[in-house]
Amino acid sequence: QVHLVGSGGGSVQAGGSLTLSCEVSGDIGASWCVAWFRQGPGKKREGVAFIDSSTDKEYANFAKGRFTAYKAGDKYTIGEPLHLSLTALRPEDTAVYFCAAKPTSVCYLPDIRNEGSNFHFWDRGTQVTVSP
Repeated sequence: QVHLVGSGGGSVQAGGSLTLSCEVSGDIGASWCVAWFRQGPGKKREGVAFIDSSTDKEYANFAKGRFTAYKAGDKYTIGEPLHLSLTALRPEDTAVYFCAAKPTSVCYLPDIRNEGSNFHFWDRGTQVTVSP
């Protein structure tokens, strides 16, 4: 079983920054994939970014240049928090942000091109609100 706890959401003005964290525990395997998704008011859930055990990272087009997924420390081993830095935030970034894990497999771009059907473990979500 894999357990995820997300944190770091909040309210900021447009142009501000936040850092989301995702703590993963449990038997995720030597290969793993962790992604962030978001769901805005009245919108479908969409992929934001991923980071995996091969150090690969990928971002949705709206996130490129503004959001950065990273892990503190030199080694990409699960058990320590993963982070998603959100900068230059816009009101349209307002959403509940979820982190999700896919054990025993690295990430692939299609993993964040849908609503997260490839992921079986999720946190409860953290609210990000960006005011004009």
